[in-house]
Amino acid sequence: MPRFGQELKEALPSLWRYAYALTRDRSRADDLVQDCAERALRKRHLWQQDRPIRPWLAKMALNIHRNTLRTAAVRHIHVAYDEADLTSHAQPSAEQGLEAREMLRRVDTLPPEQRDVLLLVVIDGLSYAEAAGVLGIPVGTVMSRISRARASLKQEPTPETPVRLRSVT
Repeated sequence: MPRFGQELKEALPSLWRYAYALTRDRSRADDLVQDCAERALRKRHLWQQDRPIRPWLAKMALNIHRNTLRTAAVRHIHVAYDEADLTSHAQPSAEQGLEAREMLRRVDTLPPEQRDVLLLVVIDGLSYAEAAGVLGIPVGTVMSRISRARASLKQEPTPETPVRLRSVT
């Protein structure tokens, strides 16, 4: 199975971005990717070689993440999303950082069905058909949810969101 190992290795950066989008925490994203890679290795016999590996891994990661949240809820463990770590190689300006935090906050307010499909398509880069396969829904439903999510994100911020005033000179 050398092909499986190579495809898994090539998919890891994309899988980590998706895991980070789900968890909003670097260490939890690392843990999610590790759990997903371990499960993929254990279940590699289930992977269909004629199909891309990224949608298969994305579905696995989403299921692991949902199970983790469900387990935490049953045990009454609060799993809080930390403030987004916006440190990167290129430091954003203060305004860009505020805008990014606001967008992440608004993505978190989307209904789970819209948020899941948006993250798969926008962050993980899956096609609509691949995202539909991961979520087990028709392609038309993916398109509809993406459209509603984008429309929600384009709306003006809600009144509880602080409005940034720009100085006029």
